[in-house]
Amino acid sequence: MRKVGLILEDGFQLMGLAALAAFELANAELGDEGYQLTVLSERGGTVRSSMNAGIETVALGVMPDTLIVAGELVPSAISPGLRAYLTQAGREARRVAGVCTGAFVLAEAGLLDGRMATTHWAHANNLRSRFTKVTVDEDRIFIRDGNIWTSAGMSSAIDLTLALIEDDHGPALSRSIARKLVVYHRRPGGQSQFSALLELEPRSDRVKRALSYARENLRKPLSVEELAEAANLSPRQFSRIFREETGQSPAKAVEMLRLEAARVMLEEGRHPMEVVARDTGFADRDRMRRAFLRSYGQPPASLKRSLKLMEDSTII
Repeated sequence: MRKVGLILEDGFQLMGLAALAAFELANAELGDEGYQLTVLSERGGTVRSSMNAGIETVALGVMPDTLIVAGELVPSAISPGLRAYLTQAGREARRVAGVCTGAFVLAEAGLLDGRMATTHWAHANNLRSRFTKVTVDEDRIFIRDGNIWTSAGMSSAIDLTLALIEDDHGPALSRSIARKLVVYHRRPGGQSQFSALLELEPRSDRVKRALSYARENLRKPLSVEELAEAANLSPRQFSRIFREETGQSPAKAVEMLRLEAARVMLEEGRHPMEVVARDTGFADRDRMRRAFLRSYGQPPASLKRSLKLMEDSTII
């Protein structure tokens, strides 16, 4: 049975506990071959979250196989004792992971020096400026560099732990757990933290409904008339309201959704370009290529190669 320890310190975010959810479900399938889960803190006892919820913890002691550090709402300096324990973990634990701003804790202990890491996009510049020996890529869901793993925002803790389980027991178990968690299996580490729908930020239910319809029907032409019908508005009303709420034309927003879907398919690496273009509504490779050049500055084939090189360099 592999031992997994999750370190919490006062001010931790409750979502950090999601890091243990996938391991808990894995135990239901693995039994004695599963994971022994322990919630840790430097001195043990009750640790309080940023919402003042108390969690009982065990004091740091025997080094687990996998050590995970949960993030805090606002990253703070760590104690000499915790720094020493994490430095030891870098040498002795099979894997050490930082969830969200947990990357700051690993960086303070020197575990990220000379490595590539990620964190929540809102904290990436701070991590980069404070720890100049760390290569920060804020556009990643999670990154593995040797035995050190880091992930983006708190929800990505699930993506990271699914990847850890896959690393231990293969993709079949990881897929099974993802289904039980009712999450996509699993967002690739290289997938962007950013979402086209979040960037557009529509206010009204009608525009949200039109965008949801578009995302679910990317293979269709998705004319203004079709989107306006989904929003139950006239095409003229729809175009005006859509631009007021999103700052984009409907056609540009649809292209953003198509690009996001195409990039995910490229990251998965299993689809020929013709299939990606067809399934995301670009109709042909040339139209998709022009859209990629406008948005990413490189054609999809080059982006696919760079993503593959990035995964190869950070999964060691």
